[in-house]
Amino acid sequence: MLATRADNGGDAPLVTTGDALDVARARYWQLLGFVLRGTPDGQGLGIIASLDGDSSPLGRAVGDLSAMARRADPATIEREYHQLFIGVGRGELLPYASYYRTGFLHEKPLASLRADLARLGIERTAGQTDPEDHIGCLAEIMAGLIAGEFAVDASEQAHFFTRHLQPWAGRFFADLEAADAAVFYRPVGTIGRHLVDIEATAYTLAA
Repeated sequence: MLATRADNGGDAPLVTTGDALDVARARYWQLLGFVLRGTPDGQGLGIIASLDGDSSPLGRAVGDLSAMARRADPATIEREYHQLFIGVGRGELLPYASYYRTGFLHEKPLASLRADLARLGIERTAGQTDPEDHIGCLAEIMAGLIAGEFAVDASEQAHFFTRHLQPWAGRFFADLEAADAAVFYRPVGTIGRHLVDIEATAYTLAA
């Protein structure tokens, strides 16, 4: 289970209440959203550095990321993020469902996502410039669905994951693991790849 070594004074962006398994799942998705929507500042790095992993492949990746956070600085991570996802013209990776599923941005997967978000009553965050099919945005929504932050039926978790994440997120995270510019973000890719595999297996077994 994803846990902190010490009390963070309430500043950690982590779910803390609910069923223990759901709390752990939501925390993993929330962690991915936290580091993929933007770069962590010094306080954010402190939060990540306080995370404990375990002996599982997913837990070892969390431990690797925690160790990275203890010796990283925000400016270096910001440069890495820019190289990976923004670049001059474009970054090494394009973290959008439409691109991974069709080869183009702003395509049918984004329209399908927007229809589901409207149906669920989930509104776009004010000031957000990225399309909603950004991997960081999808991770945050997945965390919210698991944690019960939205007034929707629990079955929507499976629908959202299988429709908007499972078809492409595993490939994105594998690409992130292998990206030339990835250092801090390499274990992020590993965490994401394992989490997608675990969730896909769980939802298949529950079907």
